[in-house]
Amino acid sequence: MKLREIAHARAGDKGNTSNISLIAYRADDYERLARDVTPARVKAHFGAIVTGEVVRYELPALGALNFVLDGALAGGVTRSLVLDAHGKSLSSLLLDLDIGAPD
Repeated sequence: MKLREIAHARAGDKGNTSNISLIAYRADDYERLARDVTPARVKAHFGAIVTGEVVRYELPALGALNFVLDGALAGGVTRSLVLDAHGKSLSSLLLDLDIGAPD
């Protein structure tokens, strides 16, 4: 099962740091997100794209997780020639993470 089946995401940027909010469609799925989508799994999923640390912030009242990915934008908007300098497509890449079948 792909993460996109139970959540949606939105990415933002600041310098060379990407910020991805992951929001459960249903409040009942938040605990699963918190259990299965760890900073280590996110860093492994992004592979060489993220050169720095991945930090996760939990927002249970919103049913959301917020991930801060340091070193994820090839230097940042003003320093990179990559096609997606703002990293907006990183949210779609996160939603492609396999989390297994529902409980």
